[in-house]
Amino acid sequence: MTTKRHNVFLRLATILLAAYCASPAWAATIEAEFLGASTAALKNPHDLKLSPDGRFLFVSDVGNNRIAVLNPKTLEFISAFGADHQSGTHDIDFDAKGRAYVADTHNNRVTIYEMAGADGKLIGQLDGGMRGPEGVLAHPNGRIYVAGAWSGNVVAYKDGAIVAELKDLSSPHDLERAPGGDIWLADAGNDRMLLLTPDLKIKRELKGPPYDFNGVRYQDVLPDGTLIVADKNNHQVKVIGPNGALLLTLGTGRRGKGPGVFTTPEGIEIMGNLVYISDSGNDRVVTYRLIKKP
Repeated sequence: MTTKRHNVFLRLATILLAAYCASPAWAATIEAEFLGASTAALKNPHDLKLSPDGRFLFVSDVGNNRIAVLNPKTLEFISAFGADHQSGTHDIDFDAKGRAYVADTHNNRVTIYEMAGADGKLIGQLDGGMRGPEGVLAHPNGRIYVAGAWSGNVVAYKDGAIVAELKDLSSPHDLERAPGGDIWLADAGNDRMLLLTPDLKIKRELKGPPYDFNGVRYQDVLPDGTLIVADKNNHQVKVIGPNGALLLTLGTGRRGKGPGVFTTPEGIEIMGNLVYISDSGNDRVVTYRLIKKP
């Protein structure tokens, strides 16, 4: 087979696979039920994270330069911290000791907090090697991974020192651990998801059909490897199976407010079959229940 014919064959196979993965047979395997929305005074909320004990839902409240804390059952406001020293708060994660790491974006640092329930006490920071951090992951391997959206890189810190780096990205955002220890990265400016090794080597790329990402932002991963990602500029949330199949798309592709529609969604957090989503353009957090169909 000539190189030209081989390339045509590969392109055709890719198109057929994309069509199959996006077919109703796949989409019918899972659906989502709207449960409710927050009424707290949030301003452009971004990524979300449950406390290690599941009692609190922490919201990166960008426009208010703080972490807001909600009741995950009712989405009622509980408290907030960081407004006196954060600027452009985008992400939060917890390490094995329960410390919180916050992407303090406009200050070009990650702030570290000792937590007492819903209250955080500033005890340190990570900086250097990146600018405009918008994603942070406290990995069980002891490394803190930070996505520098303004510097186009991901850096891994160990005991405060940079031990690994991935460059030549475009506005990288969220980092989440995949089953087995690899890391999913939303490379937002390149409209793709990347699966990375803990040493920041690229293993897999999700890009183009059937996903057609447009500014993919934050995400979370189910225990079986299923991805749920906020596709910001498409005003959609997409559920992607471990094999790469597009299982479900929430959102019409147009701005809106109400069950099944979003305006520039950003944050994603999963608890069991519940999915919390930052409907950022509507200044609220919404909850859905995932339902797997037989």
